[in-house]
Amino acid sequence: MAKAVKKKKESGKSGPGKGTTAGARGKKTATRTKSLVIVESPSKAKTISKYLGKQFSVMASVGHVKDLPKSKFGIDIDHDFEPEYTVIKGKAKVLSEIKKAAKEADKIYLAPDPDREGEAIAWHIAQELKSRNGDVYRVLFNEITEKAIQRAMQSPGNIDMKRVNAQQARRVLDRIVGYRISPLLWEKVRRGLSAGRVQSVAVRLICEREAEVLAFVPVEYWSITAKLLGPNPPPFVARLIQRGGEAIEMGNEADAQAVLEALRPLPFVVSKIEKKERKRNPTPPFTTSRLQQEAVRKLHFTPKKTMMLAQQLYEGVETQAEGAVGLITYMRTDSVRVSPDFQQETAAWIRGKYGNEYVPEAAPVYKSKKGAQEGHEAIRPTSLARDPEQLKADLTRDQYLLYKLIWNRFVASQMTPAVFDVTRIDITAGDFLLRASGAIIKFAGFSIVYMEGKEEGIPQEKKEGEETEDTSEEAVILPELTVGQRLTLQSLDPKQHFTQPPPRYNEALLIHDLEEKGIGRPSTYAAIISTIQDRKYVEKREARFYPTELGKVVNELLIQHFPDVVNVEFTAQMENELDGIEDGEKEWVATVRGFYEPFSKEFNRAQVEMRDVKREETPTDLTCEKCGKPMVIKWGRFGRFIACSGYPDCKNTKEFAETANGIEVVEKETATNEVCEKCGKPMVIKNGRFGRFMACSGYPECENTKPISTGVACPEEGCGGALIEKRTRRGKNFFACNRYPKCTFALWERPVPRACPECKAPFLIERREQGGGMKVVCRNEGCGFEDAG
Repeated sequence: MAKAVKKKKESGKSGPGKGTTAGARGKKTATRTKSLVIVESPSKAKTISKYLGKQFSVMASVGHVKDLPKSKFGIDIDHDFEPEYTVIKGKAKVLSEIKKAAKEADKIYLAPDPDREGEAIAWHIAQELKSRNGDVYRVLFNEITEKAIQRAMQSPGNIDMKRVNAQQARRVLDRIVGYRISPLLWEKVRRGLSAGRVQSVAVRLICEREAEVLAFVPVEYWSITAKLLGPNPPPFVARLIQRGGEAIEMGNEADAQAVLEALRPLPFVVSKIEKKERKRNPTPPFTTSRLQQEAVRKLHFTPKKTMMLAQQLYEGVETQAEGAVGLITYMRTDSVRVSPDFQQETAAWIRGKYGNEYVPEAAPVYKSKKGAQEGHEAIRPTSLARDPEQLKADLTRDQYLLYKLIWNRFVASQMTPAVFDVTRIDITAGDFLLRASGAIIKFAGFSIVYMEGKEEGIPQEKKEGEETEDTSEEAVILPELTVGQRLTLQSLDPKQHFTQPPPRYNEALLIHDLEEKGIGRPSTYAAIISTIQDRKYVEKREARFYPTELGKVVNELLIQHFPDVVNVEFTAQMENELDGIEDGEKEWVATVRGFYEPFSKEFNRAQVEMRDVKREETPTDLTCEKCGKPMVIKWGRFGRFIACSGYPDCKNTKEFAETANGIEVVEKETATNEVCEKCGKPMVIKNGRFGRFMACSGYPECENTKPISTGVACPEEGCGGALIEKRTRRGKNFFACNRYPKCTFALWERPVPRACPECKAPFLIERREQGGGMKVVCRNEGCGFEDAG
């Protein structure tokens, strides 16, 4: 193996004492016959053990072994923000076993993941082993394969204190924000709340998007298409785009009818035909964020699930042919770089599978985003010999789906472009201009393997060297025509449209915007999205994020009193400064101090000036039926509720809902026509913590309960469940499948057990009109059926 790592003096604070990387070379003893390798995961340890052989002992730290204490602040502000690291609860035994094994080892190799968190784990273990005074190394495994492991073990190095300090700065910044703001929110809003430096910005984005959606005023507009027939079939459709050389605008039905009357008698003549060959280049191999986005779109995986599965594929999966083997490269990366050796291997594989025409003349080179860590490769398979279909029996269903997604994306990224024949036909009718477009695949290229999914709200990337043109996967076949030919008008189709608000965030769109705005890093997106849901600041309905009432209140308070903490640009700049620490351009203590000093002033003001939501009372027009005093809206553990202003003398409370007509009290019990199947007594509708439910009126002697059914079957294919009425924590009704969490289908609008008479959809939905009335409509886009009742 390589020479031992010499102890180096490191600049800057690094925990309770000065930082050290590896220990100096010590005298070997007769009992030290094995080398010790320490990783963070048991499954990774199992895979690596197979490749290293009997002369190595491999142990797992099972993640971090030390962290800031949970019971106190743990940062000495007056002494350069020195952190107080303690052994994590439950890790004392693991650490003791590592120390014992280290005493008997000839050499020690610290091999946690090759990122900031992994570097911090290695550093904390090295700190615990500093009395070892032996040969201690840091090794980096970018993929868990025999070749990569042997190569890494032959060239070990130091712990990278710049990377450690970047992690340390992030941890200290997050602790400052969390341990200062969270108790303030307990006092002013509700006990148990918390604030996160990056998560709070994500909540702000969701709140602002919701405000945009609610403030959006749809604008009506109309379009007209003409169905035309030339001398040769087939008929085709052309869109009306101009009148008198100007873009045509039709704001209402009257405008459209006037255009129709003007168009009908006119001759339709082919005025221009343009045929071009267009290329569509493949998308780059996956980075972490792109993998998470595509897994949402194509597999409906949450980012948290995607990263869990990717970690398993990276660390090693037990296969029948090879035993434990890592199937993909390291899954936390923002680089699209691919090693030249692997590109050559891939080109040979593609040539053998698809033919020479599918292999580009030169290996593709993709440009990573600014600031990407080019030390890592993109996420790719570790070997093309491990085909997803051949490994299907060795993988779980979800592992297989994610591995296949990564495999296909990577292989496609190394293939030739797809080639389309694009035709555009201009047709004149008087001073009107219509246009028909069609694209037919001439050569499939990379698209034979993979096409990227599309997401509303995310513009499709224009690849380098690619001309913008509609080359849709849906081929539109146009007839052979010549300029000057007169066409037969078969029909004119006017259609009403309304402008649409920006889409609410889902996981893919939120990750895209976080990345575009520089918020968070590849390793943090999944945690951000999980945390804001766990804290009940946002909730997911029909696969979209809605801010809860609690989320809106906390967001408003943070914007008012901690503007920098929830400022997008400021948070992005902090991420850049953390990157600067890792690159050796900035010093971590100075970076933390630059944040803390203005933050401390904001915090002192907020303690005095922040509104006390917990004790606020909002007047209503309602009167307490028990004592005659006014009822007020108050804030409680589960959201807002109505209470008597005479409290504590009168403890009358009610639940309420906000409707188009104002505040309406939700009765706690309503009679029904149903009978309890257990005791025969009438069933009543009650209101509980999680919404309305049906219960036996014989309670407590009979405790029979059941959800309120809508009479509508769940529309998810193969589910077999039924839609029932539920309620969010903030008191808003919604309708969800009774097989949750196995099925997550949900609606805000009440489903109506009645098939659509036009498109035959299995049920309709109720929708409130602007005037407050209700109408029944079809939820299928493009149908348009509606009924006043």
